[in-house]
Amino acid sequence: MDTSRLQSLFGLEGKRAVVTGGSRGIGYMIADGLLDAGADVIISARKENQVAEAVESLSAKGNIEGIPADLSTDEGLEHLAAEVAQRWDRLDILCNNAGASWGEPIESFSPGGWDKVMNVNVRGVFFLTQKLLPLLRAGANAEDPSRIINTGSVNGLTPPGMDTFSYSSSKAAVHMLTRHLGKELASDHITVNAIAPGPFDSNMMAFALNDPNSRAAIASGVPMGRIGMPDDMAGVAIYLASAAGAYVTGAVVPVGGGLSTITE
Repeated sequence: MDTSRLQSLFGLEGKRAVVTGGSRGIGYMIADGLLDAGADVIISARKENQVAEAVESLSAKGNIEGIPADLSTDEGLEHLAAEVAQRWDRLDILCNNAGASWGEPIESFSPGGWDKVMNVNVRGVFFLTQKLLPLLRAGANAEDPSRIINTGSVNGLTPPGMDTFSYSSSKAAVHMLTRHLGKELASDHITVNAIAPGPFDSNMMAFALNDPNSRAAIASGVPMGRIGMPDDMAGVAIYLASAAGAYVTGAVVPVGGGLSTITE
């Protein structure tokens, strides 16, 4: 086995990454994987104590720092972008993972629930990307582009069976925004791709996956018959962030055990 080639393809030594929503769930899995591949990582999330706990648990793996920020507000977006710029003169990888969800029957679905989800899941992704573009452009070149990885969802590919109307709509919007930005930023040597997860152990899925019966029922509905594991998420993030994924842009990669193949 040519381990040097594997390292050159998938290693991230010297790369600098920001992962939003990185204190728990899918964001934590992504940050964990990027650290293992050699990247320096900044994670961000809204709750300061959760950010601190995640940094402590991951600190043995590499260089990691936490910046608490509420990305549902302009002030939070400005704060995170300014703090990153204070620390680094370039950014190689931006993982827009912070997200929100809301479930309510259509008859009573609230405007506040709709706006909260769209604000975090779509507006926040776009405007944080906008604010960090100078750093993403700074180190990018044709052979080694900077990377933006957005977290979408299989619920943005096929309609879910839950009353999460704003969530599924927001994730479909993230997928289109990914394609649009992929086209727009290609000339800047920045790739833009999305990961569309199925069921993983995360805060959003805790209400269903923490109950053994519900967990088994959800797993049985996945063609591959199981819930996603941390390495499933880390692996695809490392691929999109590494030299192996340098010629991939505008893609939406389903990571849901085949859920994206179910149309009814």
